[in-house]
Amino acid sequence: MYLVSVYFDKITTKRIQTLIDQIALTSGNHYMIEKQVPPHMTLSAIEARSVDLFIPTIKQLENKLYSGTIQFVTVGQLFPYVLYTMPVLNPYLQELALQINNAVSGIPETTISKYYRPQSWLPHVTLAKTLSKEEMQRAFCVVQERFSFFEAQVTEIGLAKVNPHNDVLRYALKNTTTKDFANL
Repeated sequence: MYLVSVYFDKITTKRIQTLIDQIALTSGNHYMIEKQVPPHMTLSAIEARSVDLFIPTIKQLENKLYSGTIQFVTVGQLFPYVLYTMPVLNPYLQELALQINNAVSGIPETTISKYYRPQSWLPHVTLAKTLSKEEMQRAFCVVQERFSFFEAQVTEIGLAKVNPHNDVLRYALKNTTTKDFANL
């Protein structure tokens, strides 16, 4: 499986990584650390026989996609094993996800996960996964104590292979000061 994901400014990355580390320490579940999963938000998850099918499409998006601001407002659980933080689906994030979906949906010999298609995508950043019931309870204690609303700048996009996470292609998004998102 391959992921098209966005990455965040240094402050946000450090904040999310600190949550991941604290959850791992408290829960005893080190999946995210052992698999070297960086803080990211997946916009598309795709099955394909080769990553080479995606590289030209993702490269063509360079200098066409913009950075933007999102707000993380809550944490949640994908039952029974995943703990995440979730942003508000604002116009910027929705448009970015649609642009990615439109770009990758036409690639032959690929299948986009039904959970990452328009109108079925739940934007989230995974903080822990493969948690047992007891680990989930300890992980929730961490986020109850340490999570609060924060803004994040989406600054990069990348294509990665999973398990363990391995960046195939990653680049900076264009600065938003040159784009008016009120018109999206």
